[in-house]
Amino acid sequence: MKNLLDFVIRHSSWFVFLLLAVMSCILLFQSNPYQHSIYFTSANSVSSAVYGLFNNVTSYFHLKGINEDLQERNAMLENELVGLRSQINDYKMLIPDTNAVPSDGYQDFDYVIAHVISNSISQPYNYITINRGSDDGIEPEMGVVDQNGVVGIVNVVGRHSARIISLLNPNLRLSCKLKNSDFFGSLVWDCRSPQYAVLEELPRHVEFETGDTIITSGYSAVFPEGLIVGTIEDKMPTNDDNFYTLKIKLTTDFSRLSTVRAIKNSMKDELDALKQSDYEKAKKGGSRK
Repeated sequence: MKNLLDFVIRHSSWFVFLLLAVMSCILLFQSNPYQHSIYFTSANSVSSAVYGLFNNVTSYFHLKGINEDLQERNAMLENELVGLRSQINDYKMLIPDTNAVPSDGYQDFDYVIAHVISNSISQPYNYITINRGSDDGIEPEMGVVDQNGVVGIVNVVGRHSARIISLLNPNLRLSCKLKNSDFFGSLVWDCRSPQYAVLEELPRHVEFETGDTIITSGYSAVFPEGLIVGTIEDKMPTNDDNFYTLKIKLTTDFSRLSTVRAIKNSMKDELDALKQSDYEKAKKGGSRK
């Protein structure tokens, strides 16, 4: 206490000066209209800056929720798009003299929102871990996407987490095709840049240009048709005269993965059962020979 009193006495002149300065400012701004308006203008500017900074900080912490909401809305839109394509094919079948392919019917896809908790992009075989598992509806062989494009396929599932084979893994081959075309090939990562992959087995007679979009073909129960994968960057040298090999720039930025969506096809079990039945029939037929 004595030290505090000594400090106040030692600097008493400064405290008196500050007190008189504050009282002078109060009297000045309250008694003179012009100075009063200047005070409120400056105070509003300062308070606006403070509120703006506070809003930026709170908005940053709300980004996670906003991102999840956008992912859910994207899932709904993609589901509606699949349904509209199916309906268009059905209507085309009602028009005579058309070459429309019969629709397989509307496939209902559900989506599980998850957050990436581990991700590698520089290894020869890359994997991704998410914070959702079997308790959340995650199952093996579910396709995974983010807001930009295809991410990978679930291969190992725990109760509260799951591992995904990244598209940046040469063990994953993805059936893709040119947008607005029925010509397809097989997309695989060549263990080089995480920004690019290679589309193989595209027939030589196909016409395309640099920048054309590559999408999922829909020829499996994992991904619906039409999900964006990347764009054509360039042709690559190949010894096969019947097929092109193309360099594809991936739309997914694997270095910034955060929120993803796992896709569940409600018809997957039925489609897998049909494939298994066809496989068993072919096996029996081969054994009789």
